[in-house]
Amino acid sequence: MAGLYGLGAEQAKPNGAAGGALVKDTTTATFGADVLAESARQPVLVDFWAPWCEPCKQLAPILEKVVQAAGGKVKLVKMNIDEHPEIAGRLGVRSIPAVIAFERSQPADGFLGALPESEVRGFIERLVGPIGGAADLIAEAEALLAEGDAIGAGEVYAALLAENPADFEALAGLAKLYIQAGDLEAAKQLLATAPAGAEKHAGVIAAKAALDLAEQAGSIGDLAELKRKIEIDPNDHQARFDYAIGLNAQDRREEAAGALLDIIKNDRAWNEDAARKQLLQFFEAWGPAEPATIGARKKLSIVLFS
Repeated sequence: MAGLYGLGAEQAKPNGAAGGALVKDTTTATFGADVLAESARQPVLVDFWAPWCEPCKQLAPILEKVVQAAGGKVKLVKMNIDEHPEIAGRLGVRSIPAVIAFERSQPADGFLGALPESEVRGFIERLVGPIGGAADLIAEAEALLAEGDAIGAGEVYAALLAENPADFEALAGLAKLYIQAGDLEAAKQLLATAPAGAEKHAGVIAAKAALDLAEQAGSIGDLAELKRKIEIDPNDHQARFDYAIGLNAQDRREEAAGALLDIIKNDRAWNEDAARKQLLQFFEAWGPAEPATIGARKKLSIVLFS
């Protein structure tokens, strides 16, 4: 995924304890600024841990994941009690992992032990309200695309995939962005390394169809020349077929479908039913709810059953 957006898996992962605005390490000297001052603006969780503590290692990635999912509603500060025991001592921490939530510069709630993700999410939601999940981030990516921000959408998709490689919605979305940008090799690599089950996902199927169409379009000649050939010989089905692929590559979907429908009307069996098969691949790539798909399906039905 390093191609178009410069986003490798490591770059797409949520910020860890080493840095980032939502998750950071603190010390005795910086605790006042990192926790007390910051919690005057929003809740701050303090994770008291130590390198030798196995439950701490189990809890840490869960905490970071849920904090990142909260989208800035809460921050996480991590304190190594071996190196900085004073604050834990003052707060009466006797066992780790211990998580204490600060609000308005005061301890407000907390828990001990390595809780499962569902309980950690519940604890944080009691502080900040409902936390958006992957579906909300997919919606955010789609909104960014609607605004013309392909880079921002790509970053959201890449972050989701870094968190969960089996997020097929994000995988399909990122693959389509690569295709639209002309980075077919990146799209091909991304789809080739998809986890098991991706081949059954509608979005991934559509992305693969779109990739195949983009590769086909790469071998299509000049559209003006193809149009000239069709004008000279309206029965030049190969030129019309290639013209349809070229039109689709320019996102002229209705025209592309129309060119294939013209072939089907005039010679349904041409080239072993190639025009109908190509039109079905268009539908697959465009998606069933796309207006061009709906309109062309109706016209295809009329042609086939008239």
